[in-house]
Amino acid sequence: MSYKPKVDDYVKWKDLEGWIYYIDEKNVYLTIEISVKPKPDNHVKFHRKVHCLVCCFRMNWDELVFVKKRNSKYDKI
Repeated sequence: MSYKPKVDDYVKWKDLEGWIYYIDEKNVYLTIEISVKPKPDNHVKFHRKVHCLVCCFRMNWDELVFVKKRNSKYDKI
């Protein structure tokens, strides 16, 4: 596997595409954020949006196609 997935990479996988949102500590799976929409309520103030995530397990990481990377607010920390 030549591409090593990282959080904040935009990838294509099969017929899906989106941002890598999370990679677990043991590198068993990662999540790809395929959509975001505003929350319909204000029950929890610190969550402002609803995120739809898809799991991609390690055995499928070689199917990921890197498209681009976005800057993170944590890049300079």
